[in-house]
Amino acid sequence: MTDLIAKTAIDRRLADIISPVIEGLGFELVRIRLMGGKTRTLQIMVDRPEGGIEVDECATCSTAISAVLDVEDPIEDNYILEVSSPGIDRPLTRLKDFDMWVEYEARLETTELIDGRRRFKGILQGTEGDEVLIEIEEGGATLTIGLKFDWLSDAKLLLTDELIAEVLRQRKEAGVIDETKFDEIEETEGDEDEDLDAPATKH
Repeated sequence: MTDLIAKTAIDRRLADIISPVIEGLGFELVRIRLMGGKTRTLQIMVDRPEGGIEVDECATCSTAISAVLDVEDPIEDNYILEVSSPGIDRPLTRLKDFDMWVEYEARLETTELIDGRRRFKGILQGTEGDEVLIEIEEGGATLTIGLKFDWLSDAKLLLTDELIAEVLRQRKEAGVIDETKFDEIEETEGDEDEDLDAPATKH
């Protein structure tokens, strides 16, 4: 398991506990983070192998994860469990993610300096062996560089019009989006940043 999926020792232990449950339901663990604070929050991102998990499927995963964590009891303090989809501008945590999103813009960060820099922004060009290929602008020229997957400390897609259009196309093609539901758009007041894909469970 890579650091992009689970960074800390407790994250990795939790991932070992919940991964079989998630996979047993037909989904995959994308990322897990146990966050600090007055009440700790366990943030878990899950997805279908082909992408496009729905809110009710996140809720199903949440129920199953909650049950196994209640039995294993790996977290001493009270915590809130949040299970969500990766979102459109998703984190890229597995080598296959970089092949799935070729030609889309991403930001990569490395643990160590590479040619004097840690951050790379550009267009994904897939993978070659254990390297992630990304097309970047350097000195007015465009070049494709390879970064070893193990060097990455963070990687995510950047929210662009092209990415949004592609995700909507995929969801429509999969029959996830019912266009009849979008005849009227009703504006409501509230927190626009609220993650509707994240059922929260207190423990």
